[in-house]
Amino acid sequence: MLSVLILGISTIVTGAAIEQRDSVPPGYVAAPYYPAPHGGWTPDWTESYRKASLLVSNMTLAEKTNLTTGTGLFMGRCVGNTGSALRVGIPQLCLQDGPLGLRNTDHNTAFPPGITVGATWDKDLMYRRGVAIGEEFRGKGINVHLGPCVGPLGRRPRGGRNWEGFGADPVLQAFGGAATIEGVQSVGVIATIKHFIANEQEQYRMWNIVKPGISSNVDDRTLHELYLWPFAEGIRSGVGSVMIAYNAVNGSACSQNSYLMNSILKDELGFQGFVMSDWLAQISGVPSTLAGLDMSMPGDRNDIPVVFGNSYWMYEFTRSVLNGSVPVDRLNDATTRILAAYFKMGQDQNYPRPNFDTNTQDAEGPLYPGALISPRGIVNEFVDVQANHAEVAREVARDAITLLKNLDSVLPLARNSTLKVFGTDAEKNPDGINSCADQGCNKGTLGMGWGSGSARYPYMDSPIDGFKARGASYQFFNTDSFPSNSNPSANDTAVVFVSADSGENYITVENNPGDRTSSNLNLWHNGDKLIKDIAAKYANVVVVIHTVGPILMEEWHDLPSVKAVVVAHLPGQEAGASLMQVLYGDVSPSGHLPYTLPKSEDDYPESVSLVGYQLGQPQDTFTEGLYVDYRHFHKANVTPRYAFGHGLSYTSFSFSDAAITPVTPLTATPPTRPAKGATPTYSTAVPEASEAYWPANFDRILRYLYSYLEKNDADAAAKIGNSTTKYPYPAGYSNVQKAGPPAGGAQGGNPALFDTAFDISVTVSNTGSRAGKAVAQLYVQFPSASPFDTPILQLRDFSKSAELVPGAKQTLTLRVTRKDLSVWDVVSQNWVIPVVDGDYGIWLGESSDKLNLRCGTASGTCAADQTSPV
Repeated sequence: MLSVLILGISTIVTGAAIEQRDSVPPGYVAAPYYPAPHGGWTPDWTESYRKASLLVSNMTLAEKTNLTTGTGLFMGRCVGNTGSALRVGIPQLCLQDGPLGLRNTDHNTAFPPGITVGATWDKDLMYRRGVAIGEEFRGKGINVHLGPCVGPLGRRPRGGRNWEGFGADPVLQAFGGAATIEGVQSVGVIATIKHFIANEQEQYRMWNIVKPGISSNVDDRTLHELYLWPFAEGIRSGVGSVMIAYNAVNGSACSQNSYLMNSILKDELGFQGFVMSDWLAQISGVPSTLAGLDMSMPGDRNDIPVVFGNSYWMYEFTRSVLNGSVPVDRLNDATTRILAAYFKMGQDQNYPRPNFDTNTQDAEGPLYPGALISPRGIVNEFVDVQANHAEVAREVARDAITLLKNLDSVLPLARNSTLKVFGTDAEKNPDGINSCADQGCNKGTLGMGWGSGSARYPYMDSPIDGFKARGASYQFFNTDSFPSNSNPSANDTAVVFVSADSGENYITVENNPGDRTSSNLNLWHNGDKLIKDIAAKYANVVVVIHTVGPILMEEWHDLPSVKAVVVAHLPGQEAGASLMQVLYGDVSPSGHLPYTLPKSEDDYPESVSLVGYQLGQPQDTFTEGLYVDYRHFHKANVTPRYAFGHGLSYTSFSFSDAAITPVTPLTATPPTRPAKGATPTYSTAVPEASEAYWPANFDRILRYLYSYLEKNDADAAAKIGNSTTKYPYPAGYSNVQKAGPPAGGAQGGNPALFDTAFDISVTVSNTGSRAGKAVAQLYVQFPSASPFDTPILQLRDFSKSAELVPGAKQTLTLRVTRKDLSVWDVVSQNWVIPVVDGDYGIWLGESSDKLNLRCGTASGTCAADQTSPV
């Protein structure tokens, strides 16, 4: 979400710039798809749609449009506030960031972000974090949680918001996103999966006064097999809302891309909730409405100064229905979708109202800060929603910690170790833990990146706090330059803390405008030099890294004294105790990398470099196709510094006794999809103009967005609607509902895609001397006879064991679905299994480069000590 702090000339765009549509490379198409499919046709949403349709049938035109649009920037307690329909019992809906917890409020938990969650490889922990986040949002009276984020897949290692997602693999992202959604919505909060779609770079993402937003040019197969995969799983989990991205896809802005919203989301993936815009991402009124947008946030236009309080929707939506440019059924469906999500989550039953104010930390303040003159009142009740959530946050931070290297068993530290601790990342920001708005700086312990996906810390348990609590014998040098007075001793262990940061591009930090343009993949604050200087003086060096994503470590990794390398990712508020538990061996590290660590940026394909300035619309063509992260490294036969999924432990594990059991017989294509069920029906007659008139004696707030029209305006619009003049609908427009594509049929797609094709079991044994948790990773290798070019290995499932004491065993169960063995056929527009009777290799192991147990789907047997295909 774009921060409201940066409004000004950078967000003002001209109509000409908005309408400009540059040519994209041949073959990258955003085909028109109309009309927007009606919601309510899947059985699991029937009751919520029934309730919603009863209300919509009795609502006025202005009441309907009021629910579809935000009331303006700073026009309420929440970062987003819809209008209401109080006559029928619907209050304003409160929408609030963000993916890792409550943004811009108090008495909340600053959870570790998505990239840290992904590094746990723990589905249960992913879910429990989602429940805890949902409880905090509900406790603050928030209807819509603006998370989780699976939009950036991590295609670009320097991308600014990769850390908000769960890793550089669609399946890891899918499990993380779906578990979060299920957790958040289990307590009645509407989750929002975002940003839809191919939002892989911060720079040039937005339409502005100079040029249109960047166009992500993605071929159809890559779109389905990589970028759509986590969205499909989130929709299958019943997510209530989808937020579109700022960028364009194949030349068409996501906010008015009918192929993405109508065809993919609402038809193929059977999405039953509502599609909303990101803040100031909507660039048109009627086109975005016809293309399937259901809610505009925060309602303001971005082509004129927002101080005037103008909107593409709200009153303009009302006008558009009256004058016939927007069919009545489009408004009815948008309103029904919003209310269906509201009822689906049970928010009509004693749901709390907002008790905080995102605009101030004071108890009293203006009710509408964006207004020139606003009434005042109590805006913040300081409700504490933290409960015991710090325990969940600490567990995530701890179980994500990834041990990359541990020579001479320098870790775990002995209780009486003499430590020299270096680096400003080890201690809290000296200016205050929340001194930088939206965490827009890299000072002190790096617990999260910056931007709208951040949160205020209730406290920061720093690594130094952790050492103090341990009673450790340490000396701390709070500097990022090697101090001359550290007095190295042969008995010392040097622990050096370094970091790498990124964020959203409305804030530039140390010359990095969101994406890591200035720092590249290097450590910040001369971290590489600091490590080398320390390694030259100390015999035992432990490097602890807080990072948003991949970094380079070639300058120092192989130095003889660098004995251990620990990636603590982004720990949120619980950076200290979680790290101490691992460093001192209370628990064995059990995190695994959610991305590949390269030896050089040249190891990546050139196409994943950040797109710089271009005349006209910036073009970002995904020519690498399916070969992102480890898929590329495998294909190019490039050995990384550390492979995707890598992670060491203080103990050792073996995988044995694997078994594969066929469950569902396979066919080349899935069984025929279920037909769509009935959807609500309404009158298609254009409402009377009187339904849009301003109520008598209405007390208006300047700049607040309302859905009403002056009588003369409403009457004039109705006159046009009743004339013979017809609106020039876009090419390919139709108002006839479609039966839906073969790949659809339920939430997430054809339900047969998710049938289990094979069950796989494997026994993991702790063969070491310490307790620990193991992660079994399952990758699929397609048969060589497949006519489709397919990555050598692709992650398809994973499972984390309980903590196993030495000698203990546990049988883990995994599964491979029909979709896992399929490819997207761009000709038939369906998922197909390329070689039905072929021998698909099911590889099991502890990382993508340590797979030596193979099961074959053709033979139905498993064998150990196999040579991995990579």
